[in-house]
Amino acid sequence: MDTENRRPSGLLGPLRALGDGLLAAVQGRMELFSLELREEKFRLIRTVVWVTAAVFLGMLAIIFASLTVVYLFWDSARLAVLGGLAVFHTAALAAVLLALRRFLARQPKPFAATLQEFAKDRACIHKQN
Repeated sequence: MDTENRRPSGLLGPLRALGDGLLAAVQGRMELFSLELREEKFRLIRTVVWVTAAVFLGMLAIIFASLTVVYLFWDSARLAVLGGLAVFHTAALAAVLLALRRFLARQPKPFAATLQEFAKDRACIHKQN
């Protein structure tokens, strides 16, 4: 009877240790993922606030500057000024869109640390096989 009681615990011991190790690894990765998710959320909110403020103030500046220029040339070259402003604003929009595209391309990949840790885990598992 003694050997029968020890045998299951002898087999279950390594399995429990393996299960505990796997759960600990998953828990660590989930904590890292949770932290990165929180950081990404704050960065996104901060970016949206800044972009909204910049767009709003930029639009006000463009509108009032354009109105001022059109008002100054109302009698002499109204159509030329309106056409020039349209070309200028279109070129400025293209420049801003290109800059935004470059900015977004340089941003770090979301959850990069979590993905890196999973890659390390897979590499360790492949080394052991």
